[in-house]
Amino acid sequence: MPGIEALARAVRAGEVDPAELLEDALARADAAAGLNAVVHLDREAAVHREGPLAGIPVLVKEIIEVAGLPFRCGSSVFADRLGSADAEVVARVRAAGGVVVGLTHSHEFAYGCTGTVNRVGPCRNPHDPARITGGSSSGSAAAVAAGIVPLALGTDTAGSMRVPAALCGVVGAKPSRDLLPMDGVFPLSRSLDHVGVFAGSVADARYAIEVLGRVSLPLLNGPPRLGVASVPAEPDVAAIFDKCLRSFEAAGARLVEVDFDWDEITRTAVDLQGPEAFAVHADLLDERYQPDVRNRLLAAAEVPGWRYVRAQERARTLVADIGRVLAGVDAVVLPTVPMRATLIGDDEPSVREPLLRNNRPANLSGFPALSLPMPVHSGLPAGLQVLAADDARAFGVAAWAEAAL
Repeated sequence: MPGIEALARAVRAGEVDPAELLEDALARADAAAGLNAVVHLDREAAVHREGPLAGIPVLVKEIIEVAGLPFRCGSSVFADRLGSADAEVVARVRAAGGVVVGLTHSHEFAYGCTGTVNRVGPCRNPHDPARITGGSSSGSAAAVAAGIVPLALGTDTAGSMRVPAALCGVVGAKPSRDLLPMDGVFPLSRSLDHVGVFAGSVADARYAIEVLGRVSLPLLNGPPRLGVASVPAEPDVAAIFDKCLRSFEAAGARLVEVDFDWDEITRTAVDLQGPEAFAVHADLLDERYQPDVRNRLLAAAEVPGWRYVRAQERARTLVADIGRVLAGVDAVVLPTVPMRATLIGDDEPSVREPLLRNNRPANLSGFPALSLPMPVHSGLPAGLQVLAADDARAFGVAAWAEAAL
């Protein structure tokens, strides 16, 4: 299938019927219903023939409000709620000519990184339905990986886009903080939340971010200077990442070792996220919540106020530290997650922090980061993360890396 930009151009030229694109997306969603990636389809969606996303079918994570569609956030708490207005990012999709065809599975209230906890059960990995997709933007990643749509919206608080992108083998792009507006998105942690996109290629993700973020992201001029973050990873993922580094060197990149204060970043992010999440749910929390999420919220309620205040202070120092590292390179590269997708049922709680650890710097700092697939000759997908000081460098290096691989 052509890229998003070319497909939209063909729609505008009358070479492709957007009604057929919609019907194809609906048919693919029906055929892949066993994945539990799509939780609602709008079979009466209006098609569009103009705009930079003309006729492109788009799926939206169910914690992002869409007028007239269920706004359940993956929870029985809001089982009967409908969206009263489009979130700003959804309004931008429509204004650009995109067609919102439905809603995708989210870990309940986006408070989880596996995609297994939702009122309708777990989301399943298209590469092996017995395995997790990752989360919390589980359904959006799975839907793009399964070929249901070429573009989907998600959110990312501690890796919630990049984790499922890595485990499902697609591109997950978390741009810089507030490049895509959070208006109309049910919050998890206001200090850490971001909106982003899933696509099948860096070029498609970049084009979507340019359109929805109303920015221009020039391509990289020449091989980059790459910071290499040494992080723990399972042997097969470490070997794949090492092969990527050799490919980058062969393509002319200069590699330099960098490091972050991983333990302090994790402690600070956890101490911000937990209390902020509980503040959102304090007046709602009851037995209708899934046990996993309810227990995590109750644990977050026990974080003392002094730890939250101290985390805010620590965050300022850590953001400056991360910025100094990124100022010395075009981007930092590392495995998005240190493992392949685990089996559903074997995923909690032992894999939670390993899935999130490598992704936390981007949310704490607000700097942009993408996950793109690393070349895997057998088995399940693995992801390469690109973290940079600004969106142009992040997408530029990611596009260069994709080509080099």
